Amino acid sequence: MTNKVYQGDLPDNLILGSVIAVDCETMGLNPNRDRLCVIQLSAGDGHAHLVQISQGQVEAPNLCKVLEDQKILKIFHFGRFDIAALFKTFGVLTTNVYCTKIASRLIRTYTDKHGLKNLLQELLAIDISKQQQSSDWGSKILSKAQIEYAASDVLYLHKLRDILTQKLEREDRMGVAQSCFDFLPIRATLDIQGWPDTDIFSHS
Repeated sequence: MTNKVYQGDLPDNLILGSVIAVDCETMGLNPNRDRLCVIQLSAGDGHAHLVQISQGQVEAPNLCKVLEDQKILKIFHFGRFDIAALFKTFGVLTTNVYCTKIASRLIRTYTDKHGLKNLLQELLAIDISKQQQSSDWGSKILSKAQIEYAASDVLYLHKLRDILTQKLEREDRMGVAQSCFDFLPIRATLDIQGWPDTDIFSHS
């Protein structure tokens, strides 16, 4: 297992495959206010690729090419936030997505615990530390603990997707899950455009 850190963009010759896991680290939980600092990607091969984004950076052509590629499936956990942060920073709307948090909410209705740590514990018997979640991701040099934490957010998403998809298909909920995934980029766009807490489908 290796975790590689790049500055500003993915390298030109990096090949990730047709299914990748994606996650983001920001300065806070408001994508309109808190800047994007780190993007993590994994092809499900045990390796994580971290891209550090500098303050004020608005371009990452290699990364954006991957995000825009309709042939590449992007797996997120709580993709609504990550897609919004990427859209706010680069103006690129990530499509063809799968969200393990949405899948969990649709199939694990016997619990209200849908965090990544909870999913990994129950479905893969893996325990990850969330200690670095609230650390300073804007630092120019990431600590070893930050790198390991960031990597853990993407290294297991392929396996989670496989398990959750099997359960969704078993309970005949894959169709509605896919519809939610398809709408997710639009939901993220609404967040950035000023409707983060508004139910636009409600009568009132």
